[in-house]
Amino acid sequence: MDVSMITSQLAENKQVFSALLEGLPSHMYLWRSKPKKWCLLEIICHLVDEECEDFRARIMHVMDTPDDPFSPIDPEGWVKEREYLKLDYSEKLEEFIEERESSVGWLKSLEGPPWKNTTQHPKLGPLTAKQLLANWLAHDYHHIRQINTVKYEYLKEHSKEDLGYAGKW
Repeated sequence: MDVSMITSQLAENKQVFSALLEGLPSHMYLWRSKPKKWCLLEIICHLVDEECEDFRARIMHVMDTPDDPFSPIDPEGWVKEREYLKLDYSEKLEEFIEERESSVGWLKSLEGPPWKNTTQHPKLGPLTAKQLLANWLAHDYHHIRQINTVKYEYLKEHSKEDLGYAGKW
C-alpha cells in the first residue's frame, strides 16, 4: 500500500470514528465490560494523545532527526495521569477530528518526504517513517475494532437479548 493510499484511509477513518462515536449518551461512553477494560471516553482520549504525541510527532521526528531517540510516551499511564474520565467526551471527540484533519493536511502537504529515514526503536529495532505511517493506520483499525467490541458488549448486556442470530462474534 502506498503512502497516498494510507493517507486517504486515515482521512476516511475520521468519518468512521465520528459515525461510531458521535451522539452517544454518557451511560454508554462511560460503560466498560470489565473493570480493567477501557470505556469509549478513555479510547477517544487515547486517540487524541496518540494522534498528537505519538504517530504524527514520531513520523516528523524520524523525518527530521532520525538519529535522535524518541521522546518517551506512556499511553497506558496517561489514562490515570491525565484523568481521562474527568474530560468532556464531546470535546475530546471534536478534538480528535480536528487533530486528524491537521494530520492529514500535514501528510498531504509533504513534498518529497524521506519515508525511508530510519530510527532505532528501543524495543522494536529499526523503524522507517513509512512503517510508522502504516502502523498509524493499523492503530486506527485496532481501535475501530475495540470500539465495535465495546458497543457490541454494551448491546449484549443492556438488551438482555440473545444475539446469536446476528452471527458469531
